[in-house]
Amino acid sequence: MTNIYQLSNGITVVTEELPYLRSASFGIWVKAGSADEDETNNGIAHIIEHMLFKGTRNRSAKQIADDMTRIGGNMNAFTSKECTAYYATVLAEHLPIAIDIISDMLTNSLIDEKSLKKEKGVIIEEIDMYDDSPEDLVHEMLQQRIWKNHPLGYMISGTKKIVRKVTREQIEEFMDRYYVGGNMVISVAGKINGNGILQLLEEKFGSIKERSSKPRINTVRPEYNKVVCKRDKDIEQMHCNIAFDSISYLSEDRFLLTVLNSIFGGGINSRLFQKIRENSGLTYSIYSYGSSYRETGLFHIYAAMNPSQTPVVIKKIFQILNDLKKKGVTGEELSMTKEQIKTELILGSESAKSRMNSNGKSMVYRGRIIPVEEIVAGIEGVTREGILEFTNRHFDMSTASISLVGNLKGFDMKFLEA
Repeated sequence: MTNIYQLSNGITVVTEELPYLRSASFGIWVKAGSADEDETNNGIAHIIEHMLFKGTRNRSAKQIADDMTRIGGNMNAFTSKECTAYYATVLAEHLPIAIDIISDMLTNSLIDEKSLKKEKGVIIEEIDMYDDSPEDLVHEMLQQRIWKNHPLGYMISGTKKIVRKVTREQIEEFMDRYYVGGNMVISVAGKINGNGILQLLEEKFGSIKERSSKPRINTVRPEYNKVVCKRDKDIEQMHCNIAFDSISYLSEDRFLLTVLNSIFGGGINSRLFQKIRENSGLTYSIYSYGSSYRETGLFHIYAAMNPSQTPVVIKKIFQILNDLKKKGVTGEELSMTKEQIKTELILGSESAKSRMNSNGKSMVYRGRIIPVEEIVAGIEGVTREGILEFTNRHFDMSTASISLVGNLKGFDMKFLEA
């Protein structure tokens, strides 16, 4: 049974009691990420995520880690383009302690100058790590250029130049704007006591103010820009990312995209994998995926190959896309893929952490709980005609953006102009 409540300060709470489990999972989402930043503070949402682990008025950074380890809990956090989340999974009897630790981090964090300076160094190392990963870089570089005039194109980690300049005052201002009750969702799932949990959450999070007098920074709709971008790196493989303008996660076509992606490049039985990797042996890694946001989205195709094979691989990708646009998918492909997605969906929802995560995301992104049955029905409703119409509407080759990362010395880029 899933229930939705509100704390006195406007924080939305969703609980799901799973009495047959012995574990419980807790998470709190803040509707603020890199898309809520500007050119002066890019990376600040990610910095805050790091800093909340660095000590409170009640616990040092080591005490935070020790207190969670003492109960055998698994605690972590992430920052995305549109939200930041802090979460933990523990045995059911230790849930109040986990909640106390995370609430302490959110309501009593010190964010002292010495720790901030040190953590900036850690984040700069993290930025360098992503820059050393061509698979990450080829994706991020493309998004940056496609949404060049919008914060959605910002790196979540920020740039080293801006991260070095972020101040404690900027952090406090950002938190004052976004870390407020009306901008937060708490999700709890597992073996829990519904009424007891609500009282505890009110006690631990009720001191957070309800709203901010400051408006959200980002109010402009992102616009897709076709780009061709490249980065020279002295590595053995060429990494390629092709992107098309796609749909928001609120779109009614999201089930179509899920099924289409699975058939086209989402797994080892997909057309991309079978025709380019298995049959032709041109790549080791090739797949497709969607990245959807509140107002827009992209459909990506990634491949890594020997640089000399790049024109051939890209040509074959476009051939497979064109074939999909002309002939659509087969009835067997559609039936098999639907069954695979439903199985993965149901198996993936059978844990406290997955239920907590799914419920939290639903409330943050859609403002309501999306039952598994509704998703299954949406997948079942996908038709061959719907997929054919979608591919022809979204996969216009003349609007495709391409990003390349690899050894470009002597590399002929003319094939991209064709």
